Amino acid sequence: MTPPLQPFFKAFFAPLARRRAAALVGVTCVLLTGCPPAVAVATPAPLQLAFDKGNALEIADALETLIGDGNDTEQDRQHAYDTVRQKELPTAEYAYARAMVTGRLAQKKGLTAAFLLREMEEWTKKSIALDASFRDGAATRMLGTLYVLAPASLLSGGDSEKGLEILEVLVKKYPQAVENHLRYAEAQIALGDPGPAAEALCHCLAHKASLRKDDQSLLQKLFQDAGSPACPAP
Repeated sequence: MTPPLQPFFKAFFAPLARRRAAALVGVTCVLLTGCPPAVAVATPAPLQLAFDKGNALEIADALETLIGDGNDTEQDRQHAYDTVRQKELPTAEYAYARAMVTGRLAQKKGLTAAFLLREMEEWTKKSIALDASFRDGAATRMLGTLYVLAPASLLSGGDSEKGLEILEVLVKKYPQAVENHLRYAEAQIALGDPGPAAEALCHCLAHKASLRKDDQSLLQKLFQDAGSPACPAP
C-alpha cells in the first residue's frame, strides 16, 4: 500500500527548490562584485545550553522545543546532528536522540537526505532494542511513523502497512501517550482510511493541551482531512 503525498514528503522534497534558488544566487555572487558576506545566526540560548552540557538527549529535546515553536533553523538542526554524532553511547536514550536529530535534519535536506533516513531507521531500531519502553515507546512511534510516511525504497526494513501495524499496537500498549494516538491517526489518514482515525483524533482533542504547538496544528489539520468527525462530550 502506497500512501499519497503527505506532509513528510513535502518537508522532504520542498527544500530542493529553495536550494536550487540559493545555488543560483551563489553563482551570481561569484560572477558579480559586491555580494554581502554571510551572516552567522546565533544559536538560541536553550539549544546552546544543551550543546554546552553535551548531553545528546538534552540537545535533541531542546531542538524539538524550537521546532515545536517554529523557531528553528537548518543551522540548528545541522549543529545538533553534528554534535550528537561526536560521542556514541550504548543507551536507548542516546540512540533515540540520534534518530531524532537525524530525522529532523533529513526534513531540511530534501532529496539529498536518503542516507539520513536509513541512519534514522538504524538508530531508532537500536533504541527499541535497548529499551522499547523508553518514553512510552517513543522510538517505536518514530519508526512506525517513518515507515508510513517515508518511501519504502529509501528504507531497509519496512513499509506503510508495517508502520501502521506498529502504531496500532503501540496505542494499545501505551494509551496514556497522546502522541501515540496522534501518529496513529496521522497514519490512517495518510493511507486514505480516515474512518478508524476518528477515535484517536477525539482522544487527542480531549488532551490537546498536552501536545506541542506544532502537534496541535497537525491535529487540527488531521481533523479537517478526516471530515471533522463528531466527538463525544467530555
